Amino acid sequence: MDPATLDAYARRAAAFAADWEEAQPAPLDLHNVVRRYFRAGGATVDVGCGSGRDAAWLVANDYPAIGVDASPALLAEARRRHPEVRFEVGALPELAELNAGAWANVLCETVLMHLAPGEIPRAASRLVELLATRGTLYLTWRVTRGTDRRDEHGRLYAAFDAELVLSALAGLDVLLDEELTSESSGKVIRRIVARQPH
Repeated sequence: MDPATLDAYARRAAAFAADWEEAQPAPLDLHNVVRRYFRAGGATVDVGCGSGRDAAWLVANDYPAIGVDASPALLAEARRRHPEVRFEVGALPELAELNAGAWANVLCETVLMHLAPGEIPRAASRLVELLATRGTLYLTWRVTRGTDRRDEHGRLYAAFDAELVLSALAGLDVLLDEELTSESSGKVIRRIVARQPH
């Protein structure tokens, strides 16, 4: 993960968590897609879980999930807000803490753009490795046109060719691939849902 981005989350974890959990609308578009494609009752991991908002929703809706994030400060917020969910430290692209082939459902919501473009293929490949037989990956990132940018907090928003991700998903069945405005953040995102065929 980008060090300046991690530093921004360390410094402002409580403010970011409040924004995601209280100020932004619920991500109903995410919920609808998950209900359509994820396997209920299947082991689920939320990679880049942030404040734990989505992991808590998954657990409450029969997707037994753990949350993983690179930011200890955000995980402290997640544990405080959602004590019913298990949270662990882990960072893309390695995610060494997670077992390959163990997950029916993998959710990675708006994380990839915080990685340097050179790390994105390896990160996407690692997410694929996590999938069990017939496992489903839900993957989004914020779309940045032109060149890499940083917001006012110093968070990286990498501009990268989607082919860096799509090439890593080449062995999967792509069930959904769309660019849209997130109902929660109001930002343009690319959303892909893909399934391990065997």
